[in-house]
Amino acid sequence: MELSSKKKLHALSLAEKIQVLELLDESKMSQSEVARRFQVSQPQISRICKNKEKLLADWCSGTANRERKRKRESKYSGIDEALLCWYHIARAKAWDVTGPMLLHKAKELADIMGQDFVPSIGWLVRWKRRNNVGFGARHVLAASFPPEPPPLGPTSRAQPPLSLEDFSPEDVFGCAEVPLLYRAVPGRGGACDRVRVLLCANSRGTEKRRVLVSGLRAAPRCFFGVSSEALPASYHPDLGIPWSEWLAQFDRDMGQQGRQVTLLLAARVLEELASLPGLCHVRLLPLSAAAAAAAGSTPALPGSVVRAFKTHYRHRLLGKLAAVQSKRAGISLAEAGAGITVLDALHMAAAAWAKVPPQLIVSSFVQEGLAPCKMPLCPDEASQMPPVPSGLSLQEFARFVDLEGEEPTSGACKEETGSEDGQGALEDGFQPPPTKADALRALGTLRRWLECNSTSPELFEKFYACEEEVERLCCL
Repeated sequence: MELSSKKKLHALSLAEKIQVLELLDESKMSQSEVARRFQVSQPQISRICKNKEKLLADWCSGTANRERKRKRESKYSGIDEALLCWYHIARAKAWDVTGPMLLHKAKELADIMGQDFVPSIGWLVRWKRRNNVGFGARHVLAASFPPEPPPLGPTSRAQPPLSLEDFSPEDVFGCAEVPLLYRAVPGRGGACDRVRVLLCANSRGTEKRRVLVSGLRAAPRCFFGVSSEALPASYHPDLGIPWSEWLAQFDRDMGQQGRQVTLLLAARVLEELASLPGLCHVRLLPLSAAAAAAAGSTPALPGSVVRAFKTHYRHRLLGKLAAVQSKRAGISLAEAGAGITVLDALHMAAAAWAKVPPQLIVSSFVQEGLAPCKMPLCPDEASQMPPVPSGLSLQEFARFVDLEGEEPTSGACKEETGSEDGQGALEDGFQPPPTKADALRALGTLRRWLECNSTSPELFEKFYACEEEVERLCCL
């Protein structure tokens, strides 16, 4: 008697299961007839019918692998879903998402959820297969529906014209879009080294808005693992100021303070903006042609304020380059400048903006006619610029500060490395975020260096404050 062989199990893919449901809905075929057509058992067809809603949800999501035959739930489903959500957000922002980046983010999410989980390459491969994720062509996900136009606010054209006399000096703001060659050295600057910085302050100098830096790269490698909320300035991945988003945030901030303020803008800037959000607490006041001409190439913010910011930035940049040269003997100034990243520029821009004294802002607004007449002129004792760096004459440093006004020198620009020595970099150029142990070790090294170099007690006081904050963060 011939032994009967065990029947081989035939599993259906998600696409085939959807076909089964369509046949059962659109035709009068029984479950047994459908089972014979797909060469499976009738109980399998019955289970497909019971899971109809879940199967249709997976099919309509667009993220499920439609050729997958079995769906085994991950042990760490919460991390799986959270990473998939982050992945879609990153792709929508046109970030270059890579495997190491996903592994690091999965570990970060696991730590946040309090799960003891170390992602591996095998887990990442299975996660990609489960969620139909691939790293082929990079693209930006288009929005499902176009955004609705915002309602017209108090800034409609039908309102009576404004003047500076309608506002107090604390509520008159000016802003400037400043081009900046962020890693240029004296006499040299490349076009690809250019970012744009948005500065905004009130005419009293008591309020400086958060610096906004916009650059060419959508996701610079130096930002890998960096928390944007912890940065002293904002970064926009496009070489242009996002005026609509920036104005909307400005309006919300003023609304929370219960204030009505005015923002000075050049008339040409208002004309270039095709659509403005409905603003309830910020009134836009266009400058006349004469006032714009007096303000120079930096509309609505005095040119002396912009120059002070650039002077402090260049001074800090040269100090950073000199420190790199002292660390690596024989390196030229241009080679040291190639190691400056957009993240470095963001920190230096925030520090330079903080160093612009309020007295300089006050006197500059008054002198250039961008402040109410009721505002008194302040003395310039504290409006001092940093000293000229050693090795440069006053004229050479002044030309270095105004380097953006010259034609950029030709030549290829090196891509950012995010680190001077490149130690510890991942294969795709990312620098792994430091651990808590790295931070505590760095504190010990810094204190030892201060002890061996006879620094002042005041510097130790600043170090103690930094040390205390770092230790507190390490305990979270």
